[in-house]
Amino acid sequence: MSVKLAFIGAGSTIFMKNIVGDMLHFPALRDARIALMDIDAQRLDESRMVAESMIATMGTGARVEATTDRARALDGADFVVTAFQIGGYRPSTVIDFDIPKAYGLRQTIADTLGVGGIMRGLRTVPHLWAVAEDMARLCPNALLLQYVNPMAINTMALAERFPRLNQVGLCHSVQNTVAEIAHDLDLPAGDIRYRVAGVNHVAFFLRLEHQGRDLYPALREGYRSGHLPKTPIQRPHCTNKVRYEVMEHLGYFCTESSEHLAEYVPWFIKEGREDLIAEMGIPLDEYPARCEIQMAEWAAQAKTLATKAGIAVEKSHEFAAEMMNAIITDRPYVAYANLPNRGQIPQLPPGAAVEVPALIDGNGVQPSIVTDIPPQLVALMRTQINVQELVVRALVEENIEHVYHAAYMDPHTAAELDLRQIRSLITDLLAAHGDMLPEFARTRRAA
Repeated sequence: MSVKLAFIGAGSTIFMKNIVGDMLHFPALRDARIALMDIDAQRLDESRMVAESMIATMGTGARVEATTDRARALDGADFVVTAFQIGGYRPSTVIDFDIPKAYGLRQTIADTLGVGGIMRGLRTVPHLWAVAEDMARLCPNALLLQYVNPMAINTMALAERFPRLNQVGLCHSVQNTVAEIAHDLDLPAGDIRYRVAGVNHVAFFLRLEHQGRDLYPALREGYRSGHLPKTPIQRPHCTNKVRYEVMEHLGYFCTESSEHLAEYVPWFIKEGREDLIAEMGIPLDEYPARCEIQMAEWAAQAKTLATKAGIAVEKSHEFAAEMMNAIITDRPYVAYANLPNRGQIPQLPPGAAVEVPALIDGNGVQPSIVTDIPPQLVALMRTQINVQELVVRALVEENIEHVYHAAYMDPHTAAELDLRQIRSLITDLLAAHGDMLPEFARTRRAA
């Protein structure tokens, strides 16, 4: 019987194209049954047409079904991919930026930590729990390949409510960063050897080498001399100065972009320090600006792809299809996996979502153990876990006070606002999101 993939959130046409297109390159997956599911019927139909066109191009026996029924998509699946954004750009992302800005709290991406990440976690986790509940009934042995932010909060919350769920959180920050380091140092990315560990988006390159040569001296010298960083490959309007500055002071290079990292820490986005923000090239309100551009581009691209015969199917750098193939064929593959901490990183709290190299084969996802993270990096990672854990506690216990506690502990928020301001801000955010939130978190601003 052919492998079945259920893709939940398939209206994200470009991301669907990457994952499904990657599958078609593997003989073991070429004849897969692909169930595309989304609540947006129009975008779902566009994705279906793109998938069918790719299958025609590749000449495989894969079959596509598009449905708005999640249970139908999940029934009998071997693998499940989730890629959705609850609340969308409008209204939810706009709310997450506009209300904090009124309090003087500025953000860049707002999808992982900070008040934006907290709100996104509250909106997202209940829907992931619903997927997990359906999986327990309809495909209990399937592997959930979870591509949704806030990755760490989601991974931790899934493990809390569904400890037997076969899940892994996946991200492309490691691959993207290797490409950017290779770009800065004029090296082939495939020749760089590395080892990464930490918390998703705040993991660090513990080893970074080319042909046995440590690359950190070249990165440090390049930054100190002003020759690095170069303009990022995929984000020509941004810079990587924040990551280099953190490396200069903490000694290691972070896996997530400078625009992300700037809002995870208390050191860069500060009231009255426009000089610092300009010097570091921090793109405030980056995600809303990026969304406006992407929505226009995606709409045009999806329409073009949906009506175009013979779509070129190039392999992406996402892990999902590689992992599916490794499990089906029992051919080992190494990927970076976000999983609950069950000893992978003994320096971090048990149950926290941690990111380490993992071996994938017929036995599933097997994380490696990393014991040598420098203490200053462990300390920084704990500041992220503090917030993540409190959001998960709020969701599991349905305790709205822990939402406030999470915001109080957020490094950037606490650096800008006092306790009363934070409480007022969170109350406003909860009221504005309304029915997008689980019932326990719905509140009204007093008149």
